[in-house]
Amino acid sequence: MNIKLRLTLVSFMQFFVWGAWLITIGTYCIAAKHWTFPQFGAIFSTLAISSLFMPALTGIMADKWINAERLYGVLHILYGLVLLYLPQVNDPDTFYYVVFAAMICYMPTISLSNSLSYAILKREGYDVVKVFPPIRVWGTIGFIVAMWATNLSGSKTNSNQFLIGAIGAILLGIYAFTLPKVPPPKTIAKEASFVEQLGLKAFKLFGNYKMALFFFFSMLLGAALQLTNMYGDAFLFDFSKNPLYADSFVVKYSTIILSVSQMSETLFILTIPFFLKRFGIRNVMLMSMFAWVLRFGLFAYSDPSVAGTSMILFSCIVYGMAFDFFNISGSLFVETTTDTSIRSSAQGLFMMMTNGVGAYLGSKISGWVIGKYFIFPNGNTDWHGAWLTFAIYALVVGLLFMVFFKHKHDPNKLETISH
Repeated sequence: MNIKLRLTLVSFMQFFVWGAWLITIGTYCIAAKHWTFPQFGAIFSTLAISSLFMPALTGIMADKWINAERLYGVLHILYGLVLLYLPQVNDPDTFYYVVFAAMICYMPTISLSNSLSYAILKREGYDVVKVFPPIRVWGTIGFIVAMWATNLSGSKTNSNQFLIGAIGAILLGIYAFTLPKVPPPKTIAKEASFVEQLGLKAFKLFGNYKMALFFFFSMLLGAALQLTNMYGDAFLFDFSKNPLYADSFVVKYSTIILSVSQMSETLFILTIPFFLKRFGIRNVMLMSMFAWVLRFGLFAYSDPSVAGTSMILFSCIVYGMAFDFFNISGSLFVETTTDTSIRSSAQGLFMMMTNGVGAYLGSKISGWVIGKYFIFPNGNTDWHGAWLTFAIYALVVGLLFMVFFKHKHDPNKLETISH
């Protein structure tokens, strides 16, 4: 099989095995298991905690001791085995630790899959900049296909969603051992220290006011990045309690509807060069923040009626701008404003502040806030109030960013990166 096709399959399966349950685990925990929002918030926070340390540790292992494709295969097999055990768990505290174990195995494979593809493509003589993006797009397609499979198989409220992910992960793990070998570099002219590989050297950037402010806002927005992934499916499925909407398309196919968000991501990625060139990095980041206001606000006023469904779909389309614009423009800001000697570490710090610290705080605090303030006396959830609160939060973050964060647009720097 052509190596590009083989890596495309890896990319597809990499996100298929995550998409099978990531969007619907909230429905499983809240609607099926009847666990509390704080308990679910803690469970979801394991994604962020594992992102703080595992990618760096496995990167060091692949650089020094073990073939990258073997490490990748082992991690996916372990991840699949842990997922197989999840349906046996009926206690939220135990569930937390089992999901945490799964995330320790899975989260580092995201960056590892990229490293694998880069190494193999370069060795085969391909232009990575041109060849890799079309391969990576199939990862998003894999995520969408998994969401559809979970929904259409009737698995969004039961533990079969974990079995779908588990089987895919074990098969991917076995397949990884057939990939071209990617051994650790035999010679490293100037080895990076353990501290440098963990990205800790970049912490000196906090001594720069502008960078410290950027990382602070990255953390604040990072708290919002996963909220609709956490609660979106549970929110739509909750309309089943209303006799008017119990058999509606939105309730039956909530996961499929939410997959429009991922479709939107792939399209908005293509528009980023235009927006960056026209408006600059700071304004594109601002667009992302105000897009989050729309994303949450539209959810607050939507329902499965015709008009309400239109609002849900529009919210899903807006998600592409909200999610992609900050992640990519933020990454470019780091690329254009940091010294080359710490640029990789700085990128790691940016990811740590958004997907690590920010996502952890967002998971924990949102679960506590909904459990404390948005549960009606009858036990139902005040989703309108919850989404409106998240929208106000995003609006405040956006306004503060607009007032305090100053950055002059330099199109020449963007041109340098794009070539």
